[in-house]
Amino acid sequence: MEILKGKTAFITGGASGIGLGIAKACAKEGMNVVIADMRKSAIDEAVSIFKENGWPVLGLELNVTDRAAYIKAADAAEAAFGHLHLLVNNAGIGCAGGPLWEVTDGETDLAVSVNLIGVLNGIQTIVPRIIAHGEGGHIVSTASKAALIPVPGCGLYNVTKSAVLGVMLTLAMDLVGTNVGASAFCPGGYNTNLGASSMEVTARLTGTEIPEMPKMEGGAFAAWDDLIRSPDDAGARVVRGVKRGDLYILTHAEFKEGYAEHAQAVLRAFPEEIPNPKYGQTFHLLTENPIFNEQKQVPALEK
Repeated sequence: MEILKGKTAFITGGASGIGLGIAKACAKEGMNVVIADMRKSAIDEAVSIFKENGWPVLGLELNVTDRAAYIKAADAAEAAFGHLHLLVNNAGIGCAGGPLWEVTDGETDLAVSVNLIGVLNGIQTIVPRIIAHGEGGHIVSTASKAALIPVPGCGLYNVTKSAVLGVMLTLAMDLVGTNVGASAFCPGGYNTNLGASSMEVTARLTGTEIPEMPKMEGGAFAAWDDLIRSPDDAGARVVRGVKRGDLYILTHAEFKEGYAEHAQAVLRAFPEEIPNPKYGQTFHLLTENPIFNEQKQVPALEK
């Protein structure tokens, strides 16, 4: 989707952090932006930024795990701006840490509901609308670097974000032959309020009180100012990936070597046996996938 001006983006978790960075980048391209989020105060704050800049915006309260509410939100977005063209499934929460056998049933259900089912709800609600209007479009879902290189001690987060990656690869296959693209966004470290927003969303969904966040002098990432990037950088990379039609939108070259180790481990696990050529001819849908050949080399981001 090379031309974004005049088109409409629907962004979940769009009121702060990476979601807001993506929303602002879309607005700078001349898009109408729908900011969907559970937190009204965050929506109001984000919408004020858009109004100050004269950017078309609609703020909607949305719990992405509520399918009926998602349909109503999509209807409201279309009523405001017409056809939707870009869906960004960015809403997500940080998950309970620790080994998978130690997390509770409630923690597991919450993580899967928000981080995975929320993404599927977006796809099932909005993708048919994009296909139906025939003007083209694109879907981006925020996974994580953790989907490529799992993080120790973050079992549920690794699992749900790996699932999002699988969803987007599957969606890319399903969309072959349409004029709708799909990207898995796997960001590294950004200066966001994921901890605080996760606590607020978790409290809302579980009916508990919001715990008080510990105050850190100079900010949570003060010691890493030269390492942790602004969400605006993430927004610029997502918009570029949408315009290029990238299958993967990655952010940090620092993780390339670690992922190479991951890929090499998989290759080494294949037995050193001569493949039967008839297998590939008979079951070619199992042995190869053309979507991977569409990904082109991504250059450095122009600042």
